[in-house]
Amino acid sequence: MKNSINIKTIVVDLDRTLLHTDKTISSYTVAVLKECKKNAIRIMVATARPLRTTKSYCDMIGFDAMVVSNGARVICGNQRTEYGICQQSATHLLENLNRHPSLLISLETGDVAYSNRPISDYETIITDDLVGVAKTEGVLKILVRLDNEETLDVVKEGLTEDLYYTIASGHLIQIMSKSATKWNGIKAMLDISNCSPDETAYFGDDYDDIEPIKMCGIGVAVSNGIDEVKAVADYVAESNDADGVARFIEQMIFKRL
Repeated sequence: MKNSINIKTIVVDLDRTLLHTDKTISSYTVAVLKECKKNAIRIMVATARPLRTTKSYCDMIGFDAMVVSNGARVICGNQRTEYGICQQSATHLLENLNRHPSLLISLETGDVAYSNRPISDYETIITDDLVGVAKTEGVLKILVRLDNEETLDVVKEGLTEDLYYTIASGHLIQIMSKSATKWNGIKAMLDISNCSPDETAYFGDDYDDIEPIKMCGIGVAVSNGIDEVKAVADYVAESNDADGVARFIEQMIFKRL
């Protein structure tokens, strides 16, 4: 455990970390984060969410910078950097996936999501030509519902050398460019903002959060996170539904009992 905390930047994951399970943020957490900003501590976000579903939380808190779509897009003020999937790799993968009609597939262009079938709680444009979309629009991320081990095997078969995958929430395969990782996005965001990783606290819960937790000055897992995240974290905070991020900030950064 790290005993000395000199934090000037806080980076938070959203789902199952900062957000309650019902996707809300408590007024208590909002107040603590705004107090951080008043005390010259920058508040940034790094999420698998696309920008369009992150905007409402940005309006609520006023993040100083954002990494969205697992690092495929970095936003610092008016500066935006994208690390999308190249057209050839996207079409190759989608053509392979299309050979298995039972798969539920979607892709993120950054501003719009497309899918081959309706998805509960995820607004998409339904199309039977995802390959055509990939040929005409930039693709940040391709997602496949993980139904069984065979689904993962199908995805692996279609990956080109420039792509990688992660599994989120135990049921969603996310495929991205190898340049688009959360940590790469965070490094770029911190560099643009002249912030040091050593003076940064990171909060997360899932596989994509392991590297940032290990690489930042302080890595914090929420108690509802997966065991692999908690195993590498410097601290384990209370759960997302118990406002673990805000309570950790008050106790360990503001030094309040």
